[in-house]
Amino acid sequence: MEIIRRNTDYALRVMVNLARCYQNGSASAMTLAAQEHIPYQLACKLMQRLRSAKLVESCMGPKGGFRLGRKPSKISVLKVIEAIQGPLALNRCLLSINACPRQRSCTVRVKLAEIQRYISNRLGGITLDELARSKGVQRKNLRKRRNR
Repeated sequence: MEIIRRNTDYALRVMVNLARCYQNGSASAMTLAAQEHIPYQLACKLMQRLRSAKLVESCMGPKGGFRLGRKPSKISVLKVIEAIQGPLALNRCLLSINACPRQRSCTVRVKLAEIQRYISNRLGGITLDELARSKGVQRKNLRKRRNR
């Protein structure tokens, strides 16, 4: 089970890319797609969704493209996830009050709701600025850990 889908992962990578060049203007969907190894058509669709959510702005013209709609420190990972795949929910019963008739007496729902709140709070507390400043995981360090 994937909580964060592939398209959402692509969108997060594009948004981090835009956060890294926040002061330098805009980037075209083609450039973003190439830099992040995303199919161009999919990158265009993701940028449209991010624009609809007001997380990015688009500029027309030869030097046009996309740029963040606000400062990277004001955009959380949770906002990007919600823009691409909708509200985060571990279980269907957490999406609405009417999803299950057993909601009031279900002990499983109580624990799942706690976990969901924790995940939402953590993802809501991570900003694009934080990710843009991060160096990421080095591949050779991953290999060392696997060989242990």
